[in-house]
Amino acid sequence: MNCSTLLSLVLMLVRLWPCSPSMQNHSAQNTDQSFTAVQRVKHGWVWEPLFATEEQTSVVPVYVGQLKSDLDKQDGNLKYILTGEGAGSIFIIENNGKIYVTQKLDREKKPFYTLRAQAINRSTQLPVEPELEFVIKVRDVNDHEPQFLDGPYVATVPEMSPEGTSVTQVTATDGDDPSYGNSARLLYSLIQGQPYFSVEPKTGVIRMASQMDRETKDQYLVIIQAKDMVGQAGAFSATATVTINLSDINDNPPKFQQRLYYMSVSEEAPVGTTVGKVFAEDSDIGDNAAMNYFIEGDSSDVFDIITNNETQEGIILLKKRVDYESKRRYSIRAKVVNRYIDDRFLKEGPFEDTTIVKINVEDADEPPVFTFENYVMEIAEAAVSGSLVGVVTARDPDNDDCPVRYSIVHGMHLKRLFSINEHNGTIITTKPLDREIASWHNITVTATETRNPEKISEANVYIQVLNVNDHAPEFPKYYETFVCENAVSGQLIQSISAVDQDDSAEGHHFYFSLAQEATNNSGFTVKDNQDNTAGIFTAKSGFRRQEQFSFYLPILILDNGTPPLTSTNTLTITVCDCDTEVNTFYCRYGAFMYAMGLSTEALVAVLACILTLLVFFLAVVAIRQQRKKSPFSEKMEEFRENIVRYDDEGGGEEDTEAFDISALRTHTVMRTHKPRKKVTTEIHSLYRQSLQVGPDSAIFRQFISEKLEEANTDPSAPPYDSLQTYAFEGTGSLAGSLSSLGSNMSDMDQSYDYLADWGPQFKKLAGMYTSHRSVGD
Repeated sequence: MNCSTLLSLVLMLVRLWPCSPSMQNHSAQNTDQSFTAVQRVKHGWVWEPLFATEEQTSVVPVYVGQLKSDLDKQDGNLKYILTGEGAGSIFIIENNGKIYVTQKLDREKKPFYTLRAQAINRSTQLPVEPELEFVIKVRDVNDHEPQFLDGPYVATVPEMSPEGTSVTQVTATDGDDPSYGNSARLLYSLIQGQPYFSVEPKTGVIRMASQMDRETKDQYLVIIQAKDMVGQAGAFSATATVTINLSDINDNPPKFQQRLYYMSVSEEAPVGTTVGKVFAEDSDIGDNAAMNYFIEGDSSDVFDIITNNETQEGIILLKKRVDYESKRRYSIRAKVVNRYIDDRFLKEGPFEDTTIVKINVEDADEPPVFTFENYVMEIAEAAVSGSLVGVVTARDPDNDDCPVRYSIVHGMHLKRLFSINEHNGTIITTKPLDREIASWHNITVTATETRNPEKISEANVYIQVLNVNDHAPEFPKYYETFVCENAVSGQLIQSISAVDQDDSAEGHHFYFSLAQEATNNSGFTVKDNQDNTAGIFTAKSGFRRQEQFSFYLPILILDNGTPPLTSTNTLTITVCDCDTEVNTFYCRYGAFMYAMGLSTEALVAVLACILTLLVFFLAVVAIRQQRKKSPFSEKMEEFRENIVRYDDEGGGEEDTEAFDISALRTHTVMRTHKPRKKVTTEIHSLYRQSLQVGPDSAIFRQFISEKLEEANTDPSAPPYDSLQTYAFEGTGSLAGSLSSLGSNMSDMDQSYDYLADWGPQFKKLAGMYTSHRSVGD
């Protein structure tokens, strides 16, 4: 078959397409296969690239292309078999090798299909050619509309931006194949927004088309359209809205609403009083509208103006008290300036404005006014009572010049130190002052109008108490001084200094010396160092503590005051048992022992005795702890009746209140009749062992609790501790009945002769039992 015959079989609806990589790989594995851009020639196969157009109808199969073996003689001896993706369902092949598509294709879902073809001999059912793998590509058609995925858009651009300034960029997407045709090639256009904005057709960049003023209009709505197919007929389109806001810049100066303001203020208004407000308008917003107010001229020392940052108002305040009698009217010039200025607009004029404010001072009944707000006075300490401290003066500023009355306030103790003449303001002392207690006194003096006591003013008076040399110098602390027995002459044993409670204009200077009585026989000397200190030196060698344990050295200290004062201070020097160097701890120990009158050996003996007593005490405590353990075992515990002997006799038969035995008589427990035995010295009871009842028994615990409660609440019980005996066996005791009727021992077996020995109180009882025994016999 020649080339012209093969080319006549190729579908001419599409352009040629390069072979897929899989086909190239397959051809590389079969050395007898070759491909060209126009036709594919294999040892027995001839074909061209195959294409199928998407959106083709599936009612009538559409021809895609043809595969053919060069062994095909057109006699029907060969048949072609198609396998792979979509073979038999989407793609079919006829006996002549022509391939058809039978279903609608969508390139966006699947852009190509990989298939395999075989040429089979009908007679032998064997392939006459090796299996061929090839690709059918789906060719795109314009079936998708553009989409703005990020819309709607919002953008901001400064007002008065120059023409061509970029505002924002919009981008649309198209699902069609951008590499084939114009299906995915978009073109942007402006539907709404002229003549203020423009859009670049290919990029979608929105730009300023003219300068715009935010104060005129601050928001614009722009509509952008995107068309595919480069805007050709039949193209799909989509639109997006872009909201463009103009941001503010400082292109407008502030302007006062009024060119002239009128205000008033009372002369009694305190400093800081709000006089009034001024306001300037600025068409800008935010920081661009921020402004500061100022006062120009000489009035700035009387009035001040501040800016309210929230309302942008200028608040005029009273900076200094005004006086109606001195000046009744003020005229001030207020100025407003933008806080942040854009240099680009300075050429259009200054960003400031001015206005005039006229302020009238209103007359008022004012309180008295002191000549000075603060007075400073001086007085020497120890001045006698009634000494003059100073004078304060105040006057009524009003024209009528009302008289004033003075007084001292703030602190009752100050009134005890100072007093003031209520008519002329003279301050005097009421008692002597001591600078060392208080060097300054602060008092408050008031001046009150006599005709209007509500009008009061105050002034501070600071009184300094001047120093007088009335305190002698003294030691700053107690000096603990020691000297060794073997000290040599001229040895420094102590350095001393002095303090003085008084003040000195030239600074303190103290002079140290020995008192006259200790100059010759003290054994020590004092050397003044001329720097407010002195040294104590030994005047001889060797000291004996047995002869003199301590020395008391009188030292004179003189100050430089006027007049100078002198004091005598005693320095105690203790002699230590040492060579030349003093061991402070050892010396203190020796001094203590000496004061106690004990030697070292005696102290050791005392400590040994204390230690022995301590060991003995600990041993006793340990032994007592051991003895606290219970000597009885729980298994050996028994409950027995106890007989307590009383040496007192009762009140006889008529004594019915000595002891109440009703507490022992209950329905569960009865006192038993115990047989008496003849005894000579004391009464013995029979011990009866409790049967089936122990301390852990609930019945036992309940019984004891009840009897204890009855004893505690019994008002007739004796006020001292008493012992009550309970014969408790419990209900159902194995001992059976306690009645004498069931007892093996009768009263006949009992001897009551011992009752006769109990005395006259039991005579009747003894007669009853004796007669009963006689009858029985």
